[in-house]
Formats: sequence, C-alpha cells, structure tokens
Amino acid sequence: MIALTVFRVAAYIRSHRIFQALLLMLALVAILYGSRAPKGAETEVLTDAAVLVIPILAWSSRSLLDTEPDQQRAMSAISVGGRLRELSAGLLAAFATSLALIALALGWGLALGVSTVPAPEEFAAVLTLYGLATLAGVTLGALTSRAILRSPAISIMSLLLGFLVMLMLSASPLYWLTVPVITWMKSANSAELTARLPELATISLAWCLLGLACYAWLRRTRP
Repeated sequence: MIALTVFRVAAYIRSHRIFQALLLMLALVAILYGSRAPKGAETEVLTDAAVLVIPILAWSSRSLLDTEPDQQRAMSAISVGGRLRELSAGLLAAFATSLALIALALGWGLALGVSTVPAPEEFAAVLTLYGLATLAGVTLGALTSRAILRSPAISIMSLLLGFLVMLMLSASPLYWLTVPVITWMKSANSAELTARLPELATISLAWCLLGLACYAWLRRTRP
C-alpha cells in the first residue's frame, strides 16, 4: 500500500497536474501576504489563510485521485490485496500532497506574512486548524473525484458549491452542521481560538471522518 501511495504521488507529479494546484497556491499566498500583518494580528491572518486554501487542497486531491485511469485503479486494487487498501493508498497520497502544499502556505505566511510567530498556545491552535484544513480539503476533493462524479463539469461545480455551502453554514448559528471554517475565523479575530479549539476541532474532525466514510461507502459500487 505504501508503494502504491508513492506511485500515485509520483504519477501526479509526472503528469504535471500538481503545477495547477501549486500555481494557485502561490498566487493565493502572494495576495494574502502582499504586506505583513500588524503585530498582534498573526493568529487571525494565519487562520484566514488556512480557510482560504481549502478549495485549492480539494482541487489538488481531486486531481491526484483522477490521475490514475479507472482500469489501472482496478488493477491496483488487485495488486495490493483489496479495494480498501487501494482506496486508503489514494487518500494517503492526497493527504501527503495536500500537506506539502499547506506547509508551503504556512511557511510563506510565517516568513513574509506576519511580524512574529504567535504565542505558543495560539500557534499550536493554528497548526491544529491547518491539519484540519488539510483533512477537509482531502475529503471534499475525494467526494468530487471521478470515481464518484463522472462528469468533470459536475465535479468542479460540486467542489465549488460544497465549499460555498461550508462557508454559508459555518457563518450561521448552525455552524455545527459542517466544518465550521467561518467560526474558526471569528474565534481567531475575537481571541477565543484557544478556548474554543476543542469544540471546533471535534466538530471539524467528525465531519471530515463522516465525509471520508461516505466516500468509502460510495466507492463500494464504483471502480
């Protein structure tokens, strides 16, 4: 399974599809961190970036999972001993790639976007949100991949619509019905992120795991 994960990452890089997500990420962080945030606003700025990169991570994950032809995916399942291992290898490859992209965004932010690193407690909370953003991006990308949605047009529209619904719901009192990304931002701006992190992390992780479970269930009847 690890070999298949490495193979998929390598195929994604060799296909040059990775450059689409990479260029989008570089453009976004260049705009976000065009000027340094004022001192004391480090947590807010870094949290905003964690939310805004989610659709790029979803795009990257979707592209990686779509790189391999359907018949090759079926052969991979046979070679690694089952569809569950093949599915896990794809998700692991998507997560590793997304982690590299979001690390680039965080590194750029710390180097050029903020005046100083946030306090240890706040920085730990920010790192947690970046991990959850990575997981949310992988989940959204997997649910809109070709194995689930055959039409590329519907797939792309579903990805964007899914992120917009996530934004709208998380801005309402029903924020617990999705990954509460807007609530992340509100908590960071009101200096409540550290206090509310357990609640927000639990809700976010639960929805991501539910989304991945739905992806695994839908893949039972799809190649």
